[in-house]
Amino acid sequence: MKNIVIVTILISLALLGIIFSYVGNIIGDDMVNILSMLAAIIILVITVGVGLKYVNQMKNDKASGQLADENWDGIGEFKNELPIGWAVSFLTTIVWAIWYWFSGYPLWAYSQIGEYNEEVKTYNKKFEEKHANISDDELNNMGQSVFLVNCAPCHGVSADGMDSKAANLTKRLDSISVKHVIMNGSNDGLVGEGIAMPDRNGLININTGNSISDAEISLVVDYITNGFVGSQGAEVFAGVCSACHGTDGTGIPMVAPNIKNFTVDLITAVLQYGKTGAIGKMPSFKTEDMRLTATQQKAVATYIIKLQEGSK
Repeated sequence: MKNIVIVTILISLALLGIIFSYVGNIIGDDMVNILSMLAAIIILVITVGVGLKYVNQMKNDKASGQLADENWDGIGEFKNELPIGWAVSFLTTIVWAIWYWFSGYPLWAYSQIGEYNEEVKTYNKKFEEKHANISDDELNNMGQSVFLVNCAPCHGVSADGMDSKAANLTKRLDSISVKHVIMNGSNDGLVGEGIAMPDRNGLININTGNSISDAEISLVVDYITNGFVGSQGAEVFAGVCSACHGTDGTGIPMVAPNIKNFTVDLITAVLQYGKTGAIGKMPSFKTEDMRLTATQQKAVATYIIKLQEGSK
């Protein structure tokens, strides 16, 4: 028991030292901060002490009592009485949970976050109704505003990806992205049906009957990123990629996306589902999460399409 107390004190002091190195400079003389730190110390010491006690008990105690008749794969169970402390704690937790949900903080009680969410939903509904018949110019202007607020922090104000920190949206695909998708496959959801593109082992060249080779990968990557130019790359694309992406790379609905040009459907799908690529993972901007409305998604897609067209 003495060793447990000593180890508890040492571990608690070490952990408290780590915690204090992070928050010590912000505690100050604020009573709330001081009480919070004291509570953290008490909880930490109790947690470490109880944990070490039971670890020591499991290491040294021997089971005793009468075994039940039933066993599972030779493992029996003792007919020990339920520990009173455990039973009281369990029942107390249930009672507290009932009180918390139905009296202390009932589900139907006022919530500032809930009020905010309802107001946002109401505003978004009015927003969608107001812009139901928006013109292409207005849509593009709105898209630029949405892009600068939501997309530019990663993709850059000019959408060039800020030196590969994010995807370059001034062109459909670059060689790094194309090769990554061929090697690793793609994530679900980009065509609305949850169809995933297989990795290189599942990409069969119908002309040879074999999985795509390293040389063929280089050819088709150059072919796609150079605007679908090159006879050898065209042969590989026709044998491996065209069955899903179409002979011209513009995609097949519900099968594979357009890899030649950005489309509204493609961009809105990426906004809704997110995307994992060579650089990292882009988060989703789902309408139900109140990040971007359907009109805003269409607007930013229109703006990105204009950017790609302007860079050609």
